[in-house]
Amino acid sequence: MSRPFRLRAAALTACALLLPALLAGCAEGDDPAQDLTRQKPAWKACPAPDEAQGGGASPSPLPGARGRWECATLKAPLDWDDPDGDTISLALIRVRSSGPESERIGSLIFNFGGPGGSGVTTLPAFGQEYATLRTRYDLVSFDPRGVGRSAPVTCEDDQELDEHFQQDGTPDDSAERTELLDSTKDFNAACEDNSGRILPHVRTTDAARDLDLMRQVLGDDRLYYFGISYGTELGGVYAHLFPDTVGRAVFDAVVDPARNPEQASLGQARGFQRALDNYAEDCVSQVEECPVGDSVQDVRDRIATLLRDLDRRPLPGLFPRRLTETMATSGIAQALYSKDFWAFLTDGLEQAYDGDGTILMALADSMNGRGENGEYSNLVPANVAINCADAEPRYTPADVERLLPEFRKASPLFGDFMAWGMITCTDWAVPGAADHPDVSAPGAAPILVIGNTGDPATPYEGARSMARALGEGVGVELTYNGQGHGAYHSEDRCVRNAVHGYLLDGKVPEAGTVCP
Repeated sequence: MSRPFRLRAAALTACALLLPALLAGCAEGDDPAQDLTRQKPAWKACPAPDEAQGGGASPSPLPGARGRWECATLKAPLDWDDPDGDTISLALIRVRSSGPESERIGSLIFNFGGPGGSGVTTLPAFGQEYATLRTRYDLVSFDPRGVGRSAPVTCEDDQELDEHFQQDGTPDDSAERTELLDSTKDFNAACEDNSGRILPHVRTTDAARDLDLMRQVLGDDRLYYFGISYGTELGGVYAHLFPDTVGRAVFDAVVDPARNPEQASLGQARGFQRALDNYAEDCVSQVEECPVGDSVQDVRDRIATLLRDLDRRPLPGLFPRRLTETMATSGIAQALYSKDFWAFLTDGLEQAYDGDGTILMALADSMNGRGENGEYSNLVPANVAINCADAEPRYTPADVERLLPEFRKASPLFGDFMAWGMITCTDWAVPGAADHPDVSAPGAAPILVIGNTGDPATPYEGARSMARALGEGVGVELTYNGQGHGAYHSEDRCVRNAVHGYLLDGKVPEAGTVCP
């Protein structure tokens, strides 16, 4: 279960700050990065995703004469503070606008979150859902630096990752605590050994500068942007660094920029507990008997008993692996990301109560980026690398022990898991940037900020915090009373109308709008 990252935009030299923007104030010829803004991406048919991107087949065309997906690479400085040094390649994907060229606005760039998710594989998976937006935009996404085909962070091999994810993530005694710490150290050391060159350069400030370079290369005077989950944090950091080039932007499933990692983890514990209770309430309210409990408290109690039993005696899962307490917790959390997955959670719990951990393990594999062939994408390595490069605090086991009572109060089921997750960055090779991000963006164009009241991973409160942090007249908050992670993909008509009205026609919804 990934935690939202936290950083504050790093201090920049005057020239470095302006390099990926309009390049004003730096004399032409003195700035090697100017050449990068003149790149002409060589768009061509997309290859099948590689292992780091999660594998699979090449994307299928969307309906229409211009529905073919095209891929290209973009060169960016490895180190934005040394723009004349080494470069890396960023993987891009696009599909051209389906409408008349005279009505085209520009390129709408998506970041789907993680951090660590491959936009090159995710955008085609949801492409048809953006058919309305495509009438006036080229749809574009990318693998951020450290992700997928963009200088990917690699750590342990597939077999080592299998062992890592079966490690007990909620230690009950000193021996288990030592095992968890050693496993974390081994993972972090492998990241440094295999990816030491890229690790210092995967902060969100770096990705924001890449985003502005991308804007220029795509030929847009302003950034048109759709950020989801971590993508809202990336968008907020972009707006802080480049307020004058913010165009129309939507933030959905909003990360709270005011919280440090401890506060963010505690908020997620509450969010997942709230989502689990919403799931339980829905199940027990059905006409037919809920197969996993007779009441919300009964569902809670039965799951807690299952997790305690798994801590002592894991169940058979996907052979030869066994379902541990930690994997079951990850599987349950994964199912709470969407109401569409609630039926799988019910089936998985029923199956586990009968002694079979197959479904919950499959859900955990999805959370951890493991394919059916046993190969892992680089989702988790990239997630850890970006989180640890962004977040300055480093937590010790003593910190976790001190905080456990508060986490358990927030969530009897997820509290321990989220609290012990805070040690992930303790032995990381690269220092973190800041306590939390600066997303203040005075003078930027309005940004539509959508919060979902039932969101487990980015709790609803984060939307209001983001809107306030962006600044008066910039952050425009909209509330969706729903379930799952995010609002646009719920297909709620009120949410869709607000998003389409702004991105397509520039109509800013009234602040405080509530859907449905």
